[in-house]
Amino acid sequence: MVRRRKTSPLDNITAVIALLPWWAAVALGICSYFVLHALAAPPAVVAVRPGEVGGLVVRSMVTGLATAGQYILPLLCFAAAVMSAVGRKQRMELVSNVAAAKAPDALDGMSWQQFEMLVGEAFRLQGYRVVETGGSGPDGGIDLVLHKDREKFLVQCKQWKAFKVGVQVVRELYGVMAADGAAGGFVVTSGRFTEEATAFASGRNVTLVDGQKLFGMIRQAKASMSGTDAANASRRPAPPAPMPPPQPPPVTPSRTSTVTASPPCPICSKEMILRTAKRGANAGGAFWGCMSYPSCRGVRSTS
Repeated sequence: MVRRRKTSPLDNITAVIALLPWWAAVALGICSYFVLHALAAPPAVVAVRPGEVGGLVVRSMVTGLATAGQYILPLLCFAAAVMSAVGRKQRMELVSNVAAAKAPDALDGMSWQQFEMLVGEAFRLQGYRVVETGGSGPDGGIDLVLHKDREKFLVQCKQWKAFKVGVQVVRELYGVMAADGAAGGFVVTSGRFTEEATAFASGRNVTLVDGQKLFGMIRQAKASMSGTDAANASRRPAPPAPMPPPQPPPVTPSRTSTVTASPPCPICSKEMILRTAKRGANAGGAFWGCMSYPSCRGVRSTS
């Protein structure tokens, strides 16, 4: 585990603002200056009654904070805008370098921070809105949150070079998905997955992306960015199609009629109820939902 250096509150504020596009950070800095500048105007001098001393002290404190903040906060916003622009450039360079490589081995030569940036950019180029949560280190927490078509997907990145990703990682992500109400999830690694992990993800709304699939995603995204024409595409192997959003497998009426036993909830072990999806690609299809919904969001496929 990489030990993270201690950060100040100003560092944390800058890091949060840097998650915005650079132009949004600049706009925030300009707006914050004008708002705080108006609050920093000194109040008119009037006679103070004994009962108004407390209010005068509060107004003086607000004026003092606004006076300093009208310069500090815009500077933080402009610094965050630079960080956002630099980060965007780094992401595009990572995509270009990996797309230009001849094999997925190019994924092994980067740090875990670079790997998370690369994965986020790969999903962003496929039309997802990506929020980088930052995690708590190379192995901790949900690394990315994706949004598309008003649905949320969770991503955990594992840049493991010597080991396969095991079933425990997939189980943990599946549990977080159910608790957070996510429509699906991705586990992305530069290596491979164990057979147990692949078997657990099968039939669930969890997609496993190994190094080979990630390499294909990046090459496909880069080709669409550069506007590769059909003539160039015919002279080289076609890259894999983009990864679709994970969805539970569709269930036919004849199949659902044979389902009689209620399975236990994977989250709380309570009895599950056969429900019908009301929206999404599988609208009208059947799935098992926890009887304690919405306090528990455990789901299972009927297959």
